[in-house]
Amino acid sequence: MVLSQVIADSHSSDTSTILRVRGPLEFKCHLDSTDARLMHKVISRTFEMLQSQVKSESCVLSVCDSPVIVWPNRGVYATPEEITPNTLCEDIHQWIQSDKQEAAGKRSAKKKSKKSSAASVINLRLMMEATKTGPLSAPILSRTVQKSHFLSTTLPVDCIVHTTVNETIKDAFERLLEALTHQLCEMEKVTLQHMKGTTLLVPEPLHFLLPEPKGLVTVVYPAGVPDSQLETQRKELHQQLELPDDWPYVRRANAYHFPNEPYKDGYLRNPHLVLTHPTLDNGKVYLVQGIYSYHHYMQDHMDDNGWGCAYRSLQTICSWFQQQGYVERAVPTHKEIQQALADVGDKPGSFVGSRQWIGSIEVQAVLNQLLGVTSKIMFVSQGSELASKGRELTNHFLTEGTPIMIGGGVLAHTILGVAWSETSGQIRYLILDPHYTGAEDSQVIADKGWCGWKGADFWDQTAYYNLCLPQRPKII
Repeated sequence: MVLSQVIADSHSSDTSTILRVRGPLEFKCHLDSTDARLMHKVISRTFEMLQSQVKSESCVLSVCDSPVIVWPNRGVYATPEEITPNTLCEDIHQWIQSDKQEAAGKRSAKKKSKKSSAASVINLRLMMEATKTGPLSAPILSRTVQKSHFLSTTLPVDCIVHTTVNETIKDAFERLLEALTHQLCEMEKVTLQHMKGTTLLVPEPLHFLLPEPKGLVTVVYPAGVPDSQLETQRKELHQQLELPDDWPYVRRANAYHFPNEPYKDGYLRNPHLVLTHPTLDNGKVYLVQGIYSYHHYMQDHMDDNGWGCAYRSLQTICSWFQQQGYVERAVPTHKEIQQALADVGDKPGSFVGSRQWIGSIEVQAVLNQLLGVTSKIMFVSQGSELASKGRELTNHFLTEGTPIMIGGGVLAHTILGVAWSETSGQIRYLILDPHYTGAEDSQVIADKGWCGWKGADFWDQTAYYNLCLPQRPKII
């Protein structure tokens, strides 16, 4: 595992642009000896050849979904001819096709919103010209009889640079080539470090968005080596980047998900991000830290309308632990949740497959049984008391940052944060409602209040409530 580079914070400017280049580089070499020193020498020489390719005139960068092609080592020559070395990086956006445009080659009239909190991304494809202009030389054939081992794999290059405002493609692409060359050096280090005999583990670059002001960093991991075997390397990274030693910032599950990449499982992530925070006198907002999936009624081909709200809130909590890298297991199904409660003796065997409710105490038991996660239980005898729990709830989101499951009467909800004024005691709750049955549309969910800020009157003032506050493991 190697730290590739630190990129300027992608949220530092509304008009910022990230250049991201991906593409396969074919790694091929013959090992004539099994001597480790000689094998390492051959592999290093092969990586040097790949670096030379990247620096050669044959290197081509194609802007995805556009007619733009750039030869960065030919004086940043580009097509169409309107693009020159002095063209601004942000101007490339106008050549990129949106999904709604039909005619190839037309400029997109759609401009990137300057109100977006995230940097825009220009995706590029790394390619190599296979032929050259000019006379062709005659092929030369030779035959050598000897025993050797042939290594062949594909290196998944994935490199990013953050451009500054008014930066030209000449300057940006020069930095991009430097970053590509640097990434190949880091790939070489990982390959040699984790080589087993004549077996290569493919080096895999991943990007991680760290707390400000660090921003995006790129780390190269050996593919196939589980996170559990990379703890020593992660500790070194945390020390190098001055990160706290109680949060798994650079586990694979925490890899940055770029805005233009849809999640393949179909679940919405962090629907609360589209909301506007409430304003309270001398108030502050305290939110869930990290990424979670929104689980609600009727998902997964499961009709749990009327009884499954606590199951869905539990699934949302489990997704948080999974997507922060604390656990690797999938989000449990209703049946797996019920089986876990039967296994710990909380429910009889007949409970499995039923449509019976669960509450906060059961959520606590399942988190411990399936994830090894402990939880605190907060009990209030009536809903009106929740207004006085601002200090406890803000402390939870500051120190733990996990979603909270709250159950009372026949309803369960997920608390994602609070807005609280220490001076006046005013409080608002950020609620994610598992009773939603509609499509995965974040705007509808926000507009209709399925994810939204609620006042103290949201709770039944006379009903009792139990809150399950999951405690995150202090690990990296």
